[in-house]
Amino acid sequence: MDQNPSKSADWLDGAAVTLSALCLVHCLTLPLLVAGLPFLSQFSEGHLHAQVLVVVIPLSTVALLIGYRRHRDLRIVLAGVLGMALLVIGATVAHQRLGLTADRLFTITGSLVLGTAHLFNSYRRKPVKSSV
Repeated sequence: MDQNPSKSADWLDGAAVTLSALCLVHCLTLPLLVAGLPFLSQFSEGHLHAQVLVVVIPLSTVALLIGYRRHRDLRIVLAGVLGMALLVIGATVAHQRLGLTADRLFTITGSLVLGTAHLFNSYRRKPVKSSV
């Protein structure tokens, strides 16, 4: 079975962007649902961010490193690291000590930065097709 590293990296970047988007949707919609539907407020006490990081951090790290080996653009990797750091801060320090608003701000910003880094990583990793 022939495994193409580019296809694997495409899958990793796609999965990472999807996870970032899901995290963003979770952060933006859960408070609205909880405010609008009192029945769902019982689910707002759980903290999903820390559990999701167990998947997001390794997946993003591998995808960004595979991309870096191809495109050598350190800015993309640094943006990814910044996004992951913001997610970790949001899920830990901000959640425990700074409150829900800070948690959401760090998490939303981190998701956007990390998702953008993965989009650039995917774009830059692909070879440029010549028009000749």
